[in-house]
Amino acid sequence: MYKEGVEACEKAVALFRGPEMMNALGRAYAFAGRRAEAQSVLDELHELSKERYVGAYYIAVIYAALNDLDHTFEWLERAYQERQWWMVCLDVDPRLDSLRYDPRFTDLTRRVGSPQALPI
Repeated sequence: MYKEGVEACEKAVALFRGPEMMNALGRAYAFAGRRAEAQSVLDELHELSKERYVGAYYIAVIYAALNDLDHTFEWLERAYQERQWWMVCLDVDPRLDSLRYDPRFTDLTRRVGSPQALPI
């Protein structure tokens, strides 16, 4: 139901154009195969970050939805450096399922201190 998801996210962004809603819209566009629109949302978030705080994690999960792993890890690393609270969810966030077999993800979860990444 990508069409309905995109429409719902577009309505949410029309009501509140904050990073949280824009993140949802960018991901919805990506999953609907609307890559150009997803990239446009990323561009808007980058512009918005010049005026107010936009968490790197929000940007990373859009890149993950686009299956752009290098940019995803670049932005997750920024989120780690910023000590964003979302990083505590790293190991269980389903938005990042596509990354779980990448060695960079294992390294990041180890550095964050995720329970599944710690030796027993």
